[in-house]
Amino acid sequence: MSLIDERQDFSDIADVFLLHGSMQSPAFLDGRLCALLALKDLSAEAWLDEVCITLGVDQPKDQESGERLLGWRKQTLEALSASEMHYAPLLPDELFSLAEQAQGLKEWAQGFVEVLDEAVDDTLRQRWSQTLREALDDLPALAQIETEIDDSPENENDLFALTEHARMAAMMLYTEQHPGQPQVEQSDAPVH
Repeated sequence: MSLIDERQDFSDIADVFLLHGSMQSPAFLDGRLCALLALKDLSAEAWLDEVCITLGVDQPKDQESGERLLGWRKQTLEALSASEMHYAPLLPDELFSLAEQAQGLKEWAQGFVEVLDEAVDDTLRQRWSQTLREALDDLPALAQIETEIDDSPENENDLFALTEHARMAAMMLYTEQHPGQPQVEQSDAPVH
């Protein structure tokens, strides 16, 4: 099985960034990736170019790194377009402190909002549902959240709710921009 088909998590991509000399969190680029895939078709080549520019390299250092970066795009697209609607932002997990997780969510929202600011005009925005516009209107505030938080059950619940809001906004954007994908409504009509 190729690394492109393997599930990539935050640490996998962060390791690739480190290999390329970058201490940057992948969360910002994941926000950009999600928004770009939701708004338009982002080719594998265009994605690899964007990551390499961010990392300050001409191309991935090795084949494994390239496959991981392409696998990241593939799994994001598959999750956004799946009928199970199981997309989740690529963020630091429970191995990280709540402050680190909050910082990841903040960076993800910054990347997502950056793409919206670059690519969305009023004409496109007016075609979206009121629910989607309201969900997206909340993301700039999410990109400014306080990240110096203590590890507490209350903060954990709040962070979970904010992450869920970002996740749902991303999926709603994808589904409105790609009618019929995913097909989340089941038909009751008999199959012949």
